[in-house]
Amino acid sequence: MTRADARATPLRVLVADDDPIVRLLVVAVLAELGHDTEVANDGADAWRMFEEWHPDLVVLDVDMPHVDGIEVCRRIRELDDKREVFVLFLTGRDHPETLEAVLDAGGDEFIVKPTTPEDLRARLIVARRRITQDAARRRAEDELSKARWLSGIGEATLALQHEINNPLSALLGNAELMIMELEDKGERNELLDVIHEQALRIAEVVRRLRRLKNPESVDYVGGSRMINLWKETVA
Repeated sequence: MTRADARATPLRVLVADDDPIVRLLVVAVLAELGHDTEVANDGADAWRMFEEWHPDLVVLDVDMPHVDGIEVCRRIRELDDKREVFVLFLTGRDHPETLEAVLDAGGDEFIVKPTTPEDLRARLIVARRRITQDAARRRAEDELSKARWLSGIGEATLALQHEINNPLSALLGNAELMIMELEDKGERNELLDVIHEQALRIAEVVRRLRRLKNPESVDYVGGSRMINLWKETVA
């Protein structure tokens, strides 16, 4: 990825480190790459800013006062269950237990301090690429899930039409014959009228199922959801 590519879509980046020199370095490299940044001096401030700003990328120092970077990352993952936020750790220790703690907390990548602007720039460009790839993958998964859902809805509506149409046609046909016979005698049966009316209503539901193009679900009782068959755009 070229530097021009990295500038294509600016990221919202939260930088949290209690070392002012490290913060200046990270912010300078991010500015060079064209990203929007916010800065926190400690973990508590970082968490507050994360909740308010919802960044795409968080650069976290492992060791910070009040709330350390590991805890901030855990809190981020509790809110970000789809892992849409990329978390890049800065650590002055490359001990296996530290790196294991970073990964267990949900970190995506780490840089051992001290680092150079060139190394930091390279890591940030890689992070940008992974963010783009992960977003594309999630969009593809969402589209596939919707396509499967629509396919299932289509198969279900065909089955319902097939199973309902024959008995419904018989019910309507016989009800209409009986109504005609009564009308010839100058008589009327209210219960038969109700049967005929409700059968016509079922026929309308089947007709709407057949014409359903872009099904949408709506809230129903008990917190469940149901397909909206009465939307005007179903035709």
